[in-house]
Amino acid sequence: MGPLTELGLFPLGIVLLPTERVPLHIFELRYQELIAECLAEEREFGLVFADDDGVREIGTRAAVIEVLDRFPDGRLNIVVEGGERFRVVEETSGRSFLTAETERVDDEDSVPERIDRDRALDLYRRLGQAVEQEVEEPDPDSGVLSFELAARVDFGPERKQELLELRSESERLTFVSELLDRAAEAVTLERALADASAKNGRGLGRR
Repeated sequence: MGPLTELGLFPLGIVLLPTERVPLHIFELRYQELIAECLAEEREFGLVFADDDGVREIGTRAAVIEVLDRFPDGRLNIVVEGGERFRVVEETSGRSFLTAETERVDDEDSVPERIDRDRALDLYRRLGQAVEQEVEEPDPDSGVLSFELAARVDFGPERKQELLELRSESERLTFVSELLDRAAEAVTLERALADASAKNGRGLGRR
């Protein structure tokens, strides 16, 4: 076990991946307090996924990189960026918001093979073509390519949490490649069905 750090926690129904940027609307007083402290002391808080099954123990350190709006009643619109992953070791008390002793979560393997990185990027490009959008490609030599790719596609919080908990970049790239492949197939199939439906409609109109 590495050194423990106490973090203020923000349980949400989303998952923040390392390198990912997301906007947040801060309206509860306890989280206004948490974010105000983070801004004043230039420190991070921990964003953890929470749903009907409870709060997950693996989360992401979040840094406030921009304050978009400050409202008279204290509410804030901010943008946060994901940093290192952490594991909740033990909850602590004494604050209005949730706090816990946490330890850093590191990967257990080395850099993945170039062929795995190239395949993931190719599938990302294929998805971009399927949805007919220009895609911004991350650096293929990034040590967290899996997170950078997954941050650009909405796979849903459950899949993103699975990815967050994997401690192998090679395994994460394989997982992300499967998700990208399925997403591209689903888009292609949906478009094919839409085209077929349109053609059938025109055919009926000519009868």
